Amino acid sequence: MAIRFLKLSPTALAALLDGDLDAAGSAAGHPLSPFLIEENWLWEIRLDDIRRDPRAADWIARAAIAEPEGVVVGHGGFHGPPDADGVVEVAYTVAPQYRLRGYARQMLEQLLARADADPEVTAVRASIRPDNIGSKKVIAGFGFRKIGEQWDPEDGLEDVYLRPATGG
Repeated sequence: MAIRFLKLSPTALAALLDGDLDAAGSAAGHPLSPFLIEENWLWEIRLDDIRRDPRAADWIARAAIAEPEGVVVGHGGFHGPPDADGVVEVAYTVAPQYRLRGYARQMLEQLLARADADPEVTAVRASIRPDNIGSKKVIAGFGFRKIGEQWDPEDGLEDVYLRPATGG
C-alpha cells in the first residue's frame, strides 16, 4: 500500500465543480472518484486561489491515489504556497470508506517531504478541531507542537500546530 499524489489542474477542478467526473478524469489523466465531486466546495476555493496566485497550483489540489490499486482514496495539498514567513499549511482528507487504513498518515508523510524539500519553506502548520482525535493522532510523531488556537469560519475553534521544516 502506497499513496501517490496526482496534481489536479484548473481544468480538472472546473470539471469537478461542474460535476463532470469523466472530463475531470480526462484532464487529470487518471479516473477520479465521485468523492472528489462531493468536495466541490473546496475546488471553488482552490480555483480562486490559483486565479489570485498561479504559484498556488503547485501546492494545492491533489488527488491521493492508492497504489497499486489506482483508486482515489482522498485528496491533499497545502492551503497555498509559502507565506511571507515561509510557512505552509497542510491539508488532507480521506474518503470515508478508506479511513482508518493509514492513508492519512501516508499523505501527511508525502506532504511533509514536499515541504521539507522546498528551500522557501521554514515551517508546516496544521489546524485541527479540538474534537478531531483522529487528525491529532495522524500528526503525532511528526514534530508538530501546539502554538495556539484560532477561529475558522467553517470549522469553528481549531488548535494550531507548527512543525519546523527540516530543509530536505
